[in-house]
Amino acid sequence: MEQKRHTFKEWMIAVRPWSFPASAMPVVATLGYLFAFHQAVNWVNGIWALLNIIVFHAAGNTWSDYFDYRKKVDAEDTFGVRTLTSGMFTCKEIMILSISLLAVAVAGGIMLWLRTGMPLLYIGLAGAACSLLYPFLKYHSLGDFVIFAAYAFLPTLGTAYAASLTVDWHVLYIAVPVGLITVAILHANNTRDIRTDDRAHITTIAMNMGAKASVWLYCFEVLFPFFWISGCVIAGVLPVWCLLSWIVVVPALMNSRIAVSYFKQGADAIAGLDEATAKLQLVFSLVLTLSFILAGLFS
Repeated sequence: MEQKRHTFKEWMIAVRPWSFPASAMPVVATLGYLFAFHQAVNWVNGIWALLNIIVFHAAGNTWSDYFDYRKKVDAEDTFGVRTLTSGMFTCKEIMILSISLLAVAVAGGIMLWLRTGMPLLYIGLAGAACSLLYPFLKYHSLGDFVIFAAYAFLPTLGTAYAASLTVDWHVLYIAVPVGLITVAILHANNTRDIRTDDRAHITTIAMNMGAKASVWLYCFEVLFPFFWISGCVIAGVLPVWCLLSWIVVVPALMNSRIAVSYFKQGADAIAGLDEATAKLQLVFSLVLTLSFILAGLFS
């Protein structure tokens, strides 16, 4: 039987590029932070880290899709990507794609480690473990914590070290707000999928909390970052320019309103909330990065 030839568009659907801001924006914001505080920045290493984490993310997306399909978490009546449930790709094709992307990411990570030092190796190994173990941990209520580690805690620390050769724990001040909105992407997905996830015999934080509490947790995750930023500015650990992030509170409130509509309209009402949250994270992170650039230019 002749193997189906896939179009570029189909390959893009398989890796889900709309989700890449979740991993890319912590790196971008960290580079902005380094610029603001006038640290010597190796921009080659910084851009390298950015591209590498995007490839890691693509590998993680396809890896998760493979196991979600095999576990029957994804089925014909579930929301989200349909690369396997629609028959667009076979399981073998997705697994080969995932392993290929992971190999590229690992090779890139090793070369970046050789350009920097041992701390990046430890951070990279932790990130790789998060990607590989994510399906199992997600099925046992730990997905939110893994996402925060893989797409907030580790990228900010790793980028700061790669670009400045310094382990700067202060970057975690920006990991918290960006990371919470990133986790909200997954949480929106899991809240929408409570019924189908229960059918697949997996557990998520959304399932454990119940729909009502889960919706309010989502609202906290997308709104608390603005108060965190304000607190950090008042404490003097972030520049006053970071208050510009408040201009993004309007779409955050709109997303919260959509989330609350779940109470009356059910899962269909929040079918696209995960994608809308990814867009929120992108805009929030870009404004935060801009604020750091302004602080660096005018401080």
